[in-house]
Amino acid sequence: MRESAAQLLATIANAAKVFHAPDEKCYANIMVNTHEEVWPVRSRRFKAWLASAFYQDQAKPPPTQAMKEAVALVEARALHGPEQAVYVRVAEHHNKIYVDLADHAWRVVQIDATGWRVIQKAPVAFVRAGGMLALPEPAAGGTLDTLRRFLNVEDEHTWRVIFHWLAMTFQPRGPYPPLGVHGEQGSGKSTGARVLRELVDPNAAPLRSEPREPRDLMIAAEHGWVIALDNLSHLPAWLSDALCRLSTGGGFATRELYSDSDEIIFNSMRPVILTGIEEVVTRGDLMDRTIIVELPIIASDRRRAEGEFWHTFEQERPGMFGALLDAVAAGLRAEPEVKLSEVPRMADFARWSVAVERGLGLPDGGFMDTYTKNIASAHELVLDGSPVALTVRTLVADGKWEGTVAELLATLAGKVDEDTRRTKGWPKTSRGLSGALRRLAPDLRAVGVGVTFLPRTNQGRPIRLAAVKVGKPPSQPSQPTPTPDSEPIPAAPRAGRDGRDGHFPTLTGHPVPPRGDLWGVEEGEV
Repeated sequence: MRESAAQLLATIANAAKVFHAPDEKCYANIMVNTHEEVWPVRSRRFKAWLASAFYQDQAKPPPTQAMKEAVALVEARALHGPEQAVYVRVAEHHNKIYVDLADHAWRVVQIDATGWRVIQKAPVAFVRAGGMLALPEPAAGGTLDTLRRFLNVEDEHTWRVIFHWLAMTFQPRGPYPPLGVHGEQGSGKSTGARVLRELVDPNAAPLRSEPREPRDLMIAAEHGWVIALDNLSHLPAWLSDALCRLSTGGGFATRELYSDSDEIIFNSMRPVILTGIEEVVTRGDLMDRTIIVELPIIASDRRRAEGEFWHTFEQERPGMFGALLDAVAAGLRAEPEVKLSEVPRMADFARWSVAVERGLGLPDGGFMDTYTKNIASAHELVLDGSPVALTVRTLVADGKWEGTVAELLATLAGKVDEDTRRTKGWPKTSRGLSGALRRLAPDLRAVGVGVTFLPRTNQGRPIRLAAVKVGKPPSQPSQPTPTPDSEPIPAAPRAGRDGRDGHFPTLTGHPVPPRGDLWGVEEGEV
């Protein structure tokens, strides 16, 4: 008896290896030419594969209803099949890191403590979303000092935190500190953000505007590895909270479309870039996680045409990508020996950065010194942006204060003018002041102001403000095995793609080549 169209499609679909992810979304692993590809069962790409195979057999397209039945059958098989995690761009498996090149051959880069290599098939399931672009094939022998020619960075501290943030983006395990890039018009914020993303997770829309709601942000995180929000003028409270969850982990649940009760849960951690003229990160919880860099204005005689800039960047990108992979391998080599006796809030980032620093043979302690200063600057930015914080610091400068929150609100109100009390940031109720102080407490403590909420009484909630000893900054990492002062820490050999030994490039503090012949565009200017 002749097979129906639905039966034929089901027979074709049997050639696919199917599975479901932990969130019960169904995927199919299909052969395309000589390589395997992984696609969601409901995706246009999987349906096109089914339709193409049907057309080759029947010389006509499959009926719509038969296609729906075949897809439903494949989903049923997948839900009752094996469970397997899926990954976007970066994954970890058996102490190795894998980076999806997103090229037509579905090749990946494998990184371990000995180096990196391009392989044909990943041991994990990578999925690709619309807009993902291919990374170049990495080239051995490059140096990350080349990257400085494409970033408007002049001082070593700024360069150091940007480099370590970039190295962290290839760590499959977060948390990830957001990178806040500020500067006036013409300072290269947007171009710099795009350069960083092009080295890690190129996309057809590399820079995005502010999302309208948490769902939009989480969907972007599900379909890309790096989130770059460009030209922000402010961060509403909901977006600041959502970025905190995206940085250190946290789920977002929403109702599935066209469903009354089914729920979709997004749970992602992603590297984030935020650019803006002003310091848009003002809430203490997000600022506590964020690396803040300020870019100087680009002189007019250093500007070049956009086409020339990106053409040169593309020529250098394989070598810079290879050098970045070298740094990640160096971090994997040194990480087991790194121990921090005291750590900042983003402990995993600090530990990984010290490992990269040590693996590359850079001067020990340079990163922690820079990061500590960056954290201190972040505390001051939060406090400078809060009229409550400024007034509390003035009050504590006169001595210890203790009383109810209501009394404190009245005391603080007496120290500011009417215009300040009318601003949006000034609390109008005791509850508002209590919430503001709880958010500001870590930043105030960092500058020597202790905020202590005492047990509630019949008169209200007592609070104590007093000067406290400023805690010492995070300690330097434990010292590695001593080496003679005259000898740098040696870099580990790296096996290149052709199997020959190479060496990790060093991230030097020496003057870099002039950037005037390359540095060019800013937010559409040419």
